[in-house]
Amino acid sequence: MPRETLTVIDNRTGREYELPIDHKTIRAQDLAQIRLSPEDSGLASFDPALANTATCQSRIAYIDGEKGILRYRGYPIEELAERSSYLEVAYLIVKGELPSTTHFAMWRHNIKMHTIVHENVKRFVEGFRYDAHPMGILVGTVGALSTFYPDAKDIHDIESRRVQTRRLISKLPTIAAMAYRHSRGLSYVLPDNDLSYTGNFLSMLFKMTELKYRPDPILERALDVLFILHADHEQNCSTTAARVVGSSHADPYSVVAAAAAALSGPRHGGANEDVVHMLREIGSVDRIPDLIKQVKGGDRRLMGFGHRVYKNYDPRARIIKQVAYEVFEVTGRNPIIDVALELERIALQDEYFVERRLYPNVDFYSGIIYEAMGFPLAMFPVLFAIARTSGWVAQWAEMLANDERIARPKQMYLGEEERSYVPLDQRDDAGQLETEIRGAY
Repeated sequence: MPRETLTVIDNRTGREYELPIDHKTIRAQDLAQIRLSPEDSGLASFDPALANTATCQSRIAYIDGEKGILRYRGYPIEELAERSSYLEVAYLIVKGELPSTTHFAMWRHNIKMHTIVHENVKRFVEGFRYDAHPMGILVGTVGALSTFYPDAKDIHDIESRRVQTRRLISKLPTIAAMAYRHSRGLSYVLPDNDLSYTGNFLSMLFKMTELKYRPDPILERALDVLFILHADHEQNCSTTAARVVGSSHADPYSVVAAAAAALSGPRHGGANEDVVHMLREIGSVDRIPDLIKQVKGGDRRLMGFGHRVYKNYDPRARIIKQVAYEVFEVTGRNPIIDVALELERIALQDEYFVERRLYPNVDFYSGIIYEAMGFPLAMFPVLFAIARTSGWVAQWAEMLANDERIARPKQMYLGEEERSYVPLDQRDDAGQLETEIRGAY
């Protein structure tokens, strides 16, 4: 059987190098041996946005973008979404296996006992402006939790890591609900641990004067499925942020706050907001041809189509599409769904989109569901963050268990060569003007 290696010939020197291949990757550090002289630092790979670089080894999520496959710890996302609950999936992601009945009961109890937040956390949230974005409130408040739990800094103590994991999964819905009600000028609602994880979250969001809030079971289950679909997704932007910050041995609250900050951007967790804005702008199916024309002409992007990883139909989008109809049975039909369905139909038949393998992704339908359930657009990334917390803490713990080094990527330096310092009173304005023209800071 032939060895799995890659032979590289450096045409500058004529030297030949044999690089080992492991799981379809070569180690970037092996390139450093390819050098012109002993003093040369050797080659490095240049990969903007880490588009084709594996930065870690992981056992949590698996994606095959060509085949449209997503699995958590080996389990197909379709089976988990149909048969499991978010808390059970969170257990799977964090601990590596599906729980037994006894272990799941203990897990659920441990999560519920941490849903309450310190009274000072409430006052902290009240310090934000009335019109503060809920995602900003979430990021700031989660980061501040490290000051309430100084034991979280003991990241090498496994029991401490377990406690912080439970706290984060438990308290994210509470903080998110507080951010929502703060923006509405409403009093906060205490957690109701008689309810499910998502049922309790809906209660903290929408309870008004009733003595006992009882969530609609269809909406409760729909939110549970959406949380399952967003629980983890391999080394995406926010997960990479979590692992990079975690590699400095920061506490887990800082890690999750950093991940949530990365998620807040419109290219990541805010993408479904853009889909809803686009569908609202289209307004009716008869305006879709104009949109398609603009997209083909390069004048605008088609939001909710295509994915950095999937070159096939996003498996999560198929599930969400079905959930949408179930939600509409309760909330009434969201009118923009008709625009979405027609846009999907046309795009999947159009040669332009088929050739580019632009299929609907998870963001295409999730925003429509959230809007139908009464969530404002500003809450969309917050909902994403709640679901993804289990993935972030699992990735963080895995990174620690693998004893990964602190992240320190290389760069391709394109700046000035060495030059001498010129005293301030001897510099002219011409050089400064040239700097401003180049756009340097």
